[in-house]
Amino acid sequence: MVSTINYLSDVAILLTAAVVVVPLFQSMRMGGVPGFVIAGVIVGPYGFALIGNVHEIGQLAELGVVLLLFIIGIELNPTRLLMMRRLLFGLGTLQVLCTSAVLAAVVHYGFGVPLRVAILVGPALALSSTAFVLQLLGENKMLTSEQGRASIAILLLQDLAVVPLLALVSLLTMPTFNLAGDVVIALGEAVLIVAFVIFAGRYLLQPIFHRVAQSHNSEVFTAMAVLLVLGAALLMEHVGLSMAMGAFLAGLLIADSSFRHQIIAETQPFRGLLLGLFFMSMGMTLDLNLLFSHPVLLVSLVAALIALKAVVIWPLARLFGLASKRALMVSLFLAQGGEFALVIFTVALGSGLMDEVLFQQLLLVVILSMLVTPFLAFWARQLHKSESSDQHISPIQTVKEEPLSAPILIIGFGRVGQQIGQVLELAKVSFVAIDNDPTLVAREYAKGRAVFYGDAERPGVLKALGGEKAALAIIAMNDHGVTEQLVSVLRHNFPHLAIFARGHNQQSCQRLKTLGVDVAVSETLEASIELARAALANVSTPDQDVQALIDDFRRRYHEPDPLGKT
Repeated sequence: MVSTINYLSDVAILLTAAVVVVPLFQSMRMGGVPGFVIAGVIVGPYGFALIGNVHEIGQLAELGVVLLLFIIGIELNPTRLLMMRRLLFGLGTLQVLCTSAVLAAVVHYGFGVPLRVAILVGPALALSSTAFVLQLLGENKMLTSEQGRASIAILLLQDLAVVPLLALVSLLTMPTFNLAGDVVIALGEAVLIVAFVIFAGRYLLQPIFHRVAQSHNSEVFTAMAVLLVLGAALLMEHVGLSMAMGAFLAGLLIADSSFRHQIIAETQPFRGLLLGLFFMSMGMTLDLNLLFSHPVLLVSLVAALIALKAVVIWPLARLFGLASKRALMVSLFLAQGGEFALVIFTVALGSGLMDEVLFQQLLLVVILSMLVTPFLAFWARQLHKSESSDQHISPIQTVKEEPLSAPILIIGFGRVGQQIGQVLELAKVSFVAIDNDPTLVAREYAKGRAVFYGDAERPGVLKALGGEKAALAIIAMNDHGVTEQLVSVLRHNFPHLAIFARGHNQQSCQRLKTLGVDVAVSETLEASIELARAALANVSTPDQDVQALIDDFRRRYHEPDPLGKT
């Protein structure tokens, strides 16, 4: 009982530190990741020593990395990779290979690190912070710029590279490491794993999720999503690979599934909290005595890492058509170490490949480089502001990319929603639809329509569907109580969004407008108008008179008048 109380006390202390420190770092535009790390330093054994169960918390925090790899697996679907193939597999691959080779050579020949370890350290240091860079690009409104697209392509390839790097840890820990033989084994394992992924995704997982969704029990669906992640992670660990790799493969299983947005929303709270806990655990293991005893050496190593990565990335970006200043911006944004380097070093330490001293040195170098990144981003912003208004279009600008979201979001894809979708298709206007009927979703998804399973009352699901970037939401549901709740959810979480809704009668439409609906359409009104139109045509009323009468009636209907509308 005492140990349980102590454990809960540690969790409360960690949450308190995160709540205080992380918003402070974000307000200074330094990002959430360094905030979590510093919060861990403060409460850890090298800070105020407020936490007693550092090792146990670190084990729990590894689940955050597992869930992060799972989400990356979902987002790296084949369609998205194909549309970004030039930048992704060209610029991204060259960056990882060239930077890895340079850093591995420097680590081995310059610092005497054994070749077996340098082979892992070099590629790990070549990775940049995906969370950090995407946040900075978003804050500076550069996500869709040339330098933003190039940075995102490199980051995506780096995310893909994490999986073979985790597998490399297992290979390097073998007593007799034979490059040619082990590469063949690794390729064979990869083929078998991919075959299993295809088989399981097509014949096992989709029917299971379909059956769970039919129960309309959100708790069971959440349990199934978590079970998928943990089950795949434990399976991969059982066969000698990492849990993170198993989670990544689980994400690939549902990357093209109609359930993926709901699953992302269900696992989001666990991922964010546990990932923050992981970075805090990194901060708690950070040896500040090492920093204070060798400050010049560590600062020099951080400067060398940033300089080497920038020097390698700049010419590669120029090779792919970026102007000099934009290429320099990309190199500045990506010059830091990344969170996945911390993951890889932690796995290497646990497997015995890396000793504690080297681990602490690398940990300090990566974290310090991340803390320096906001200053590098400031320099990049100054370059961006000083850039001339040159209208030259480089080859990189012609790359077609996957749209982030459709302009119209249809909530409820029953009879009314389907008819709206058919009209939009005729007008060649793209849309994304969501419905909680798994059978309907499976049928429409099989037809190639962007219809996904999910609970629209969950803001996380709507965000996963692209609600933050959509221009219009159409609520086509028959349940007017749910419709009113949805209007409140949409208006609170997406204030910019125009909302059109289906109402039962004039009173319900007025109620929806008071809740924030821009356009409310009454079912009884439209049915009455069309029946009246047909009746007037049947008794030979001129078409122009019919239209004038209907326009007048429609106007009077929407005014507070004594017609006794129902």
